[in-house]
Amino acid sequence: MSAGDLAKALKLDAASGATSTAGANAVDNGLRFQVGANAEQTIAVGISDMRSQTLKISSAATGSVTANDGKVASYTAIASATDGTSNTDTEYALDLSTSDKASAALSVLDDAINSVSSQRANLGAYQNRLEHTINNLGTASENLTAAEARIRDVDMAKEMMEFTKNNILTQAAQAMLAQANQQPQGVLQLLR
Repeated sequence: MSAGDLAKALKLDAASGATSTAGANAVDNGLRFQVGANAEQTIAVGISDMRSQTLKISSAATGSVTANDGKVASYTAIASATDGTSNTDTEYALDLSTSDKASAALSVLDDAINSVSSQRANLGAYQNRLEHTINNLGTASENLTAAEARIRDVDMAKEMMEFTKNNILTQAAQAMLAQANQQPQGVLQLLR
């Protein structure tokens, strides 16, 4: 799945079931992580498109772009752009030929930097939420293991009590049989 396939915003379904959305569009095609025992306890992670054309740093055609501060920057053709192979293609980059065009280009670059910084902040928030979930799951796992150990200890104690009870009953039965066998033998010895 490419970054272009993902939506341009963030949607988190918190463990409480509440949904919080940041950005213009909710993430529908992002990665969804199950973070709890229930079906609605998920975190959807979406990464915005950070390609140069989306950030308005370059273009596929001539034209202009308006920065958030209202400055208009234009594109100029760069005929020697390569894609890492022997192919060359024409790409259009921000025009820096005059100070006004360079100033407008800097405004566009500032907007791009702000977009990338915002995306980095979103990814940091995802990471924090996932780390929190990992810590909670680790604690739950430890608690489950401890509970299982206590149950096994109780079962072992119960079985030991049952064994001891049966052992005492067996010894008592043997003692009673020994006493019962001694009485007829005592009578026989008296008769001799």
